[in-house]
Amino acid sequence: MKEATGELNMTVITVVAIAAVAAFFYAFVWPSIKASVANNQCEAECGEGNFEKATRDTDWEEYICTCNGNDRNATRN
Repeated sequence: MKEATGELNMTVITVVAIAAVAAFFYAFVWPSIKASVANNQCEAECGEGNFEKATRDTDWEEYICTCNGNDRNATRN
C-alpha cells in the first residue's frame, strides 16, 4: 500500500508541475509570441517599415494593424 501511495504522490506532483509550466507559458510567453506574429503579418501586408506596430485591442484578443500611407487597417486574432 505504501508503494501505491508514493506513486500517487509522484503523479500529483507531476500533474501540478505540468500545470505550472503551462500557466507560465500562457501568462508570460504566449502574449509576446502572439504580438510578434501580429507584427510579422502587418509587415507582410503593409510592406517593410510601412506600418505602425500592431496594438492590442481593448478586449485583449485582437491586434490592430495600421498601414502608413493607405487606409488598409486589419484586425488580427
